[in-house]
Amino acid sequence: MPSRFASLRLAFFTLSALAAAAAGHAQGSAVASTPSQLKPAVDQAYTQLLAAPAVRQLLDAVKADHARSIEDLRLLTEIEAPPFHEQKRAEAFLARMKAVGLSDARIDAEGNVIGLRKGSGNGPRLLVSAHLDTVFPAGTDVKIKERDGRLYAPGISDDTRGLSVLLSWLKVLDDQKIQTVGDLLVVGDVGEEELGNLRGMKAIFRDHPDIDGMVGIEPAPDGTVLILGTASHRHEFSFKGPGGHSYGAFGRVPSAVHGMGRAIAKIADIRTPSVPKTTFTVGTAGGGTSVNAIAADAHMTVDIRSDETAALLETEKKVLAAVDEAVAEENARWNVGTLAVSSRLIGDRPAGRTPPDSAIVEAAIRANIAFGHRTLLTGASTDANVPMALGIPAIVIGSGGKAGGFHALSEWIDVTDAWMGAQNALATVLGLVGVQGVSEPLLARRAPRPK
Repeated sequence: MPSRFASLRLAFFTLSALAAAAAGHAQGSAVASTPSQLKPAVDQAYTQLLAAPAVRQLLDAVKADHARSIEDLRLLTEIEAPPFHEQKRAEAFLARMKAVGLSDARIDAEGNVIGLRKGSGNGPRLLVSAHLDTVFPAGTDVKIKERDGRLYAPGISDDTRGLSVLLSWLKVLDDQKIQTVGDLLVVGDVGEEELGNLRGMKAIFRDHPDIDGMVGIEPAPDGTVLILGTASHRHEFSFKGPGGHSYGAFGRVPSAVHGMGRAIAKIADIRTPSVPKTTFTVGTAGGGTSVNAIAADAHMTVDIRSDETAALLETEKKVLAAVDEAVAEENARWNVGTLAVSSRLIGDRPAGRTPPDSAIVEAAIRANIAFGHRTLLTGASTDANVPMALGIPAIVIGSGGKAGGFHALSEWIDVTDAWMGAQNALATVLGLVGVQGVSEPLLARRAPRPK
């Protein structure tokens, strides 16, 4: 996931109707929750949880495990995981998962690494996940370089840091013999980035209808809680014509590139609402064979996003109409009908949201308070889109440390005191599933969906 958290603070404005806490705030402002806004049961659960000696020892163990967890980070970062080719990293993550206590972990048919840490029984089942894939193609130099207190490598923070945090949690829970009430379904998933189209997470929720909630781990500033899933549709357009000599066929043959150019210009003029935030871009374009040839083919891809499905579909309709109008105009320019266009949907991410007053969000807010962080509720396009669209409570929170350069070869992370973020996130998780003899789960069980 790129630096979407930083750019999507405006997205919370679309949630204001869902939360009294948002009332009176202007568009673009962050919304901070206070203890008085939380349900008494949430506050009580965390008071008990964080005062328990066993839990304090567990969190201390997270700090003590920090240096070792960075070795996992180094190991996994230097294994390529381009979209649709995550297998080698998946195998390494599986081996590490087994080594820290989940002996029955496995790789499923979609390529996800899955391990179940069972609770004491009758509790909820919480999915905790980080994605295996990065945006970088095969052959990218993923060797870590260290300078100025930072570790530099493509994908090191997005989301390899999340994977190493999950492994650290499993190790310390096993070492400290902590028994949760609910189950933890621990997953390293595929297909979060680019055209992966959330295929890994879609498979998880298709094959595991008994999941009661999800906490995703991504790079994010301390206190960030993602509660909105931005929808997206992505289209690939192919323009086809007869082509011809740039001089000899001029006046008789339409150009596929010219037709595409008309389409791009029309798309660029489309107006979209600011609330809900709705965007579009022609991400790639190409075509033609020679400088002195009327292009017989051209192609482009378009990304359309919105925080609301209705606005997404309305903008999509305008984009499709713009492309058809452009082809008609190019044909009319030469009084022919030989230029055609076809489209293919190459990306479909559903929209969703988790109510700010739900137990899973209040748990994250309460954990943030305990660690001295002001909560910022945000939105983005992540793995959490899938459960949100299904009505399953889901959030995404940070993995600890400072990071930047997402999706660039210069991506970096500063892991100084990053164990604090790992502690904060683990506290969120423990409150949701409960700890045997300490606290009851805050996450409710839900009726299983039929397969």
